Amino acid sequence: MRTSGPSRRAVLAGAAVAGALAGVPSFEARAHAAEAEAPPYRWRTVVIGGTGFITGVLFHPSVRGLAYARTDIGGAYRWDDRSARWTPLTDHLGWDDWNLLGVEAMAVDPVHPDRLYLALGTYAQSWAGNGAVLRSDDRGATWTRTDLTVKLGANEDGRGTGERLLVDPRNSDTLWLGTRHDGLLKSADRGATWAAVSGFPPAPSASGQGVTFLVAAGRTVYAGWGDGGDNLYRTADGTTWEAVPGRPTGTSAEVPIRAAYDRHTRALYVTYANAPGPNGQSDGSVHKLATATGAWADVTPVRPGGSDAFGYGGAAVDARRPGTVVVSTNNRWAAVDTLFRSADGGRTWTSLKDSAVFDVSETPFLNWGEEQPKFGWWIQALALDPYDSEHLVHGTGATLYGTRDLRHWAPQIRGLEESSVRQLISPPVGEAHLISGLGDIGVMYHERLTASPSRGMATNPVFGSATGLAQAAGRADYVVRTGWGDSGNGAHSNDGGRTWAPFAAQPDIAKDAPGPIATNADGSVLLWTFVHWDGTKYAAHRSADNGATWSEVSSFPKGATPVADPADPTLFYAYDTDTGTLYASTDSGRTFTARAGGLPSGDSQFKLVAAPGRSGDLWLSTKWNGLHRSVDGGATFSKVDSCWASYTLGFGRAADGADYPAIYQVGATEAITAVYRSDDRAKTWVRINDDAHQWGWTGEVIVGDPRIHGRVYLATNGRGIQYGEPV
Repeated sequence: MRTSGPSRRAVLAGAAVAGALAGVPSFEARAHAAEAEAPPYRWRTVVIGGTGFITGVLFHPSVRGLAYARTDIGGAYRWDDRSARWTPLTDHLGWDDWNLLGVEAMAVDPVHPDRLYLALGTYAQSWAGNGAVLRSDDRGATWTRTDLTVKLGANEDGRGTGERLLVDPRNSDTLWLGTRHDGLLKSADRGATWAAVSGFPPAPSASGQGVTFLVAAGRTVYAGWGDGGDNLYRTADGTTWEAVPGRPTGTSAEVPIRAAYDRHTRALYVTYANAPGPNGQSDGSVHKLATATGAWADVTPVRPGGSDAFGYGGAAVDARRPGTVVVSTNNRWAAVDTLFRSADGGRTWTSLKDSAVFDVSETPFLNWGEEQPKFGWWIQALALDPYDSEHLVHGTGATLYGTRDLRHWAPQIRGLEESSVRQLISPPVGEAHLISGLGDIGVMYHERLTASPSRGMATNPVFGSATGLAQAAGRADYVVRTGWGDSGNGAHSNDGGRTWAPFAAQPDIAKDAPGPIATNADGSVLLWTFVHWDGTKYAAHRSADNGATWSEVSSFPKGATPVADPADPTLFYAYDTDTGTLYASTDSGRTFTARAGGLPSGDSQFKLVAAPGRSGDLWLSTKWNGLHRSVDGGATFSKVDSCWASYTLGFGRAADGADYPAIYQVGATEAITAVYRSDDRAKTWVRINDDAHQWGWTGEVIVGDPRIHGRVYLATNGRGIQYGEPV
């Protein structure tokens, strides 16, 4: 499940901070915020291989080898069959547009092969911005944007249903857009302007699914409806809509998920479930509509029931072979999801899982710490190449699988990275330059940045989402991690993160609220904090025997993130965001006392970071009040005036001749939120990303490489780990 993301207040208005913080003196004597000319940087994505929910794949019907993919939080991609790679198409969307990195739907024009349309909007909640439509005349190389007055929900329930965006089969200038809560929209000028369709019969609802798909069957447009009552509508003239007679009834599976039209036999196949998915489905069916006669037929491959509960999801037809159709099960945990294929219009079916042979050597994490990978789960995206009857792809919650012979399967994922990244470490020594903590996929040890980690996700135990990752500053072989796991929530490594062992014990609260963890400079003490997913904060716990026993630290501010001093193993720090107070421990984390107060408070966007190799040198980045520094272990802080907003901050190798580490941040020195580097202790900054490389929300973590000046690793919420280097 992909639920991670920025806070509800993460959309910035671009306004300047209202004045300097009262009572905090200026550091560096009013340093200038002017940006130096940026050095040319090359940005690439650290290779893992997917790791997110692929919600839709669309082959172009008239161009061989061209396809597009959409994701729930990581943008859209274009597939080039000749290079066998995906190219990201929406990395230009910046900080203010983070809500547009979720792709609700996409559409291509069969008549004009270079035209591509995207409907964007991650959340339909009141705190999220409205959606937008992007249109391109060059397959997504460049875009024109239209902002909508309605919200879309690419990371909400129903995100794996069919395409809600469609080019009208009668007129390429006409587009249809189905929404969740605002009915059906129509554009007569290729998406430049939109208006509600007054003649669409179903009544919009403030909750529910609304339109679940739009599909063309010849010159007729069909619309799935997910809010009860008649669940399939059509228009033959583009003006008058009617409910399709004889719709399937009599079961709980009445939410239409996807549809595919066989033009040879004039049959429309519709998959149904009792919930929109990808979670919560326990019943489903597949029905076929003979569009010429209006006759319906139940062609369900296997009826769900008993312990084998599931819904149906994807649907695809073979453009070259009449009567050949493929459908997917979804949310089938007992028997594991599969694809069913029929060559006779749904009279008989074959399960492709039963003969599948997998090769995940390119992305070893897909073994999930077991001997064999799963065929898939959350299979709602399904597509069949119109030029190759045996080239079939299906999306899962973590990757995209493809086959060229209907038997041998491998990830078809090169270039597509959708991780939601939570923690990053760049070790000062050793084989790996990077260790990462991810949402849903746990912790990775990156021996190479250009290949998926050979060890896959960290095991013993396996985590879902990682919540903490820390390395002893003076003992690089010692690393600890925390997260959501079924067989333990914390682990340690004595070989730099290559292999792991679970803590011998853990506090009872760890299973329900695993939070961040820190280890002191020599690795002799662990400090673990606990925050439930609903925001409830609990007391921190301390261990001085590698996790064998734990004791509560009542003086530690609940919910704060512990920070270890990188030079002195007796020192820990914590920033209480509720009160704007810095706390410190001088007895290896046994007790904490308040030091500086009156600092920014009340917002979750704070990062306290200790400068490497220095004791008591602390930097506090704050969302609305810029950057603050302490050189006395948090007794006092001074405001750094070279930026007015700082969202996350990290350090890397110093520039040649410099006596202080390079500083990297995501922040704003003037009006734009961007990625910056400073080689002079934050007196001045250079922007090192560009308008084509922004990746939406990037406020979680940034860290420089301690061995290579200029190299920086950046966490994104849906576009994996980006790393930049001077050209």
